[in-house]
Amino acid sequence: MTPLLDVADLSIGFGTAPPVVQGVSFCVMPGETLALVGESGSGKTLTCRSVLRILPASAQLRSGSIRFGHKGAVQDLLALPERQMRAIRGNHISMIFQEPMRSLSPLHRIGNQVSEVLKLHRSQSGAAARKQVLETFEQVGFADPMRVFRAYPFELSGGMRQRAMIAMAMVAKPDLLIADEPTTALDVTTQAQVLGLIKDLQHDTGMAVILVTHDLGVVANMAEKVVVMNKGMVMESGPAAAVLGAPKHGYTQKLFAAAPMIPQVAAPSAPMPQDDLILDMRHVNKTYEVRAGGWKAPIIVRACVDVNLSLPRGRTLAVVGESGSGKTTCARIALGAEQPDAGSQVMFRARGADAALPVHAMDRAQRTKFQRSAQMVFQDPYSSLSPRMRIQDALTEPMEIHGLGTRTDRRDKAAEMLRWVGLSPDMLGRFPHAFSGGQRQRLSIARALTLDPQLLVCDEPTSALDVSVQEQILTLLEEIQRRMGLSYLFISHDLAVVSRIADEVAVMRQGVIVEQAPPDTLFYSPQHPYTKALIAAQPEPDLSRPIDLALVAKGAGAPCSWPEMFRFDGTAAPALVEVNPGHQVRCHV
Repeated sequence: MTPLLDVADLSIGFGTAPPVVQGVSFCVMPGETLALVGESGSGKTLTCRSVLRILPASAQLRSGSIRFGHKGAVQDLLALPERQMRAIRGNHISMIFQEPMRSLSPLHRIGNQVSEVLKLHRSQSGAAARKQVLETFEQVGFADPMRVFRAYPFELSGGMRQRAMIAMAMVAKPDLLIADEPTTALDVTTQAQVLGLIKDLQHDTGMAVILVTHDLGVVANMAEKVVVMNKGMVMESGPAAAVLGAPKHGYTQKLFAAAPMIPQVAAPSAPMPQDDLILDMRHVNKTYEVRAGGWKAPIIVRACVDVNLSLPRGRTLAVVGESGSGKTTCARIALGAEQPDAGSQVMFRARGADAALPVHAMDRAQRTKFQRSAQMVFQDPYSSLSPRMRIQDALTEPMEIHGLGTRTDRRDKAAEMLRWVGLSPDMLGRFPHAFSGGQRQRLSIARALTLDPQLLVCDEPTSALDVSVQEQILTLLEEIQRRMGLSYLFISHDLAVVSRIADEVAVMRQGVIVEQAPPDTLFYSPQHPYTKALIAAQPEPDLSRPIDLALVAKGAGAPCSWPEMFRFDGTAAPALVEVNPGHQVRCHV
C-alpha cells in the first residue's frame, strides 16, 4: 500500500548554525496513528510544521522530501506552488496546535472561526457551514453546541477550547490530522475524553493521525507506530509494541524512567499529625456572581463549598481535581489574594511558637510579614516572569519591595538562589526568553525562595513540562523542602505527580472535597467514583493497560449519575465521613 505521507531525509536549519532537524524519515499509512515522541526542543513540532510549510520565515529546508498521496496521485509538498499548498492546508491535512488560546482569535466567535474552513475550502454558504459546524461541535462532545458557536475563546475552559480546535481541524474531514501535544495542559479526565474523541473520529472517517507528544502513556493508548526524536534526530522507531515493550535506545529508556506513575500496590499509611499546623482552613466558602447577559439574573457560581484543609509544618498537602474544581481559588484564599465568604476562617502560624494569625483580618504590618512567609510558584513559567526584566531584577525585586539588605546583598542572595535551583549565577544578566520551560520554572522557584518563606503554594508547577524536566522539578522541590523545612500546598490535576510528592491528598470536584487521605491510602483503596475516574484516566506507558473510558465517564459525569452511596442533586452534597482512620469520603452513611 502506498503511504499517505512519506517524509524522507528531512533537514531544517537556521542561519549558519547546525541543523535543528537532521535526516528525519518516517511514513504514515492511511488510517494509521504515528506518534512523534521526545522532549521540548527535539524537533517534533518543526518536523510537523514543515509538512504544512508553515515554518518560521528564518527556517531553511536544507534537504529531504515530503510526499503526500491523495486520490491516487503523489505530490511533493515541498515543491508545490503556494496556491496548491493552500488548497491542501486545512482541507486534506489539518493541524491541532498545542496552545488553543494562542491559536484562536480572541476577537472572533468560535463558530465563525470554525466556519471559515468550510467557506474557504468548500465554498459553503453561511447557513450550510453553520449547520455542519454545529454537527461537528456535537460530535466532539459539546453539550450545548449553539452556546459554543456564539462564544468567544475566553468564555471557554481549556478543555472546551481544545475541543473547538479539534472541531476546526475535523470539520473538513481531512485525510491526515497532525495533533501537536493536544492534551499537554489538560486535566487527566479531559485528556482521556479528548484522546477517546480523536480515536472515535479516526474510526468514523478513516483519517490518519500524527500525534506529537512527550507522554509515553498517551502513546500507549493511541499509536500503532512510534518515532522517538532527540536533538533533531530519530533515536528509535518501530511498531508501538516493540518500542514501548522493549525500548533499545538509551534516550527512550530515559523517557520511560522519568515518566511518573501511580503506585500499583501500596499499604495504607498513617494520616498527617495535626499538632503543629502552619495553615488551617475551616469552613471556607467562596461564591461568585457571573453575568448571564441581557436582562437575565446573574449566575451564582460556588467555587468553594465548606472546604476544610490543615497543613502541618514541613509537610506537603496536595489538592487535586479538574479545571474549575476550585483548587486555585483555595490557594488564592490561603494566600489572602482572594476574600472568602463570611464565616470562613483561614489561620496561619509562621513558626510553632507564634500565635495563629487570621489571614483575612491582618493589619498592614502583619500582612507584610505574612507575604514574606508565604510565596507562590505559578503554573505557567512563561507568563510568570516579565519578559522585560533581566533575571537579576526579577529575583531581587521581592527583596527591594520588602526593603531587605543592600543592593549587593540582594544580588548575592539572587545568585545563591540560582545555585540552589541548579542554575549558574552567570545567568543573572539574561532575559527570560533565553531559557527553556524547565529553566524558567526553576527561576520562578528561585524568585519565590528569595524571601526565605515558610509556606510555598505550588499551582500546577509541572503541568506544562516534559516528563524528564518534570522529574527534575519534583526532585528539586523535595530537596528544597529538606534543606529549608518548607511546607507545600501543592495544586495539581495529576495523581501520578501527587503520589510522588504529597503527604496527604484532598480530591476536589466543583468546589467540594470528595475524598481526602494520605496518597498510599488513596491509591490503595479509592472509594469515591470521581477519585476512581482520576486514577483510571492517568495514561500509562503499557499497552496492556489502556485508559478505561467508561470508568472515566462514570466518575467525571454528573453527581446524580453516581452510585447511590455518593449520589446527590444540585449543591446538597452529603457530609465528609471518616471511613477509616485518616481516610475521609463524601458519602451517605
